[in-house]
Amino acid sequence: MKKTLEKKSSVSVLSGGVGGAKLVLGLSHLLEPDDFVVIANTGDDFRHLGLKICPDIDTLIYTLANLVDEERGWGLKNETWNFLKSLKRIGGEDWFNLGDSDLAIHIERTRRLAAGETLSVITKDLLTSVGVKYTVLPMTDSTVSTIVETLDGPLAFQHYFVRDRCLPSVRSFHFDGIEKATPNPLIIKQLKNNAYSSVLIAPSNPFVSIDPILSVPTLKKSLLSVKGPRVAVSPIIGGKAIKGPAAKMMNELGVPVNALSIANHYRGFIDGIIIDEIDKDLSTEIEDTGAQVLVTNTVMNSLKDKISLANECMKFIGSFGDQR
Repeated sequence: MKKTLEKKSSVSVLSGGVGGAKLVLGLSHLLEPDDFVVIANTGDDFRHLGLKICPDIDTLIYTLANLVDEERGWGLKNETWNFLKSLKRIGGEDWFNLGDSDLAIHIERTRRLAAGETLSVITKDLLTSVGVKYTVLPMTDSTVSTIVETLDGPLAFQHYFVRDRCLPSVRSFHFDGIEKATPNPLIIKQLKNNAYSSVLIAPSNPFVSIDPILSVPTLKKSLLSVKGPRVAVSPIIGGKAIKGPAAKMMNELGVPVNALSIANHYRGFIDGIIIDEIDKDLSTEIEDTGAQVLVTNTVMNSLKDKISLANECMKFIGSFGDQR
């Protein structure tokens, strides 16, 4: 039986794609739909073949609906690739994997956006269409694009990540359109309407999944105003990232690849951080940054692992009580 949080409360989960979606799935097995919302990164969104692609949002939708290809961590299970094969045959851009069934969500989203609907409304309807009652809120309905500054020049994130397979060396990041972006009003409403809100940063890439969310004007300030604690889960375990380029990026930026660097990255924003058992020797140094530390298993290979980590996150959040 799912537990209901005490008081009128809600957890805002900041999430990117694959790693964050795993934790979100675990939370969905513990909590009721009104107990948490997911604030999704949209900096990865881009236009491809005339279609609006939202990789992180789609991964969250597919994961919550139990439709995701678990081996890849993204896309639909039992997918076929006839469209992509045909596209390649006629000389089209085939570097971004669009499955035959996956195309439907991109085509419908693009059609509705062109008709003047917001990404938030469309996302809500897409969740409902696959039977998901949980809430995923795009960080903004404005257009924001993550740009990776590399030694070879600036690259749109998906060109860096998928087309170029993260090979170029990273120098920095910026988010086109962020200055004019406005936070999703549903996020602000959710934060104001809950007497005791907390924030949970999923184990997503801090530079290209979480920083875009925190860079939306006034959104970070709103998240800082919550009465409950703000807690992060380190995506770095034993000097490595389970999935994605976070460790490579940290190396190239001259940042030590460990959980302490993650704590320092969120320094001043988080009250606590959850690290893996393999990194327990870093606990004292992390506590010196001002964050409380919970040491537990953070590797999520099975559904049981996902639920277990979600439970540890909720217990850790609850351990702060009313001290903030």
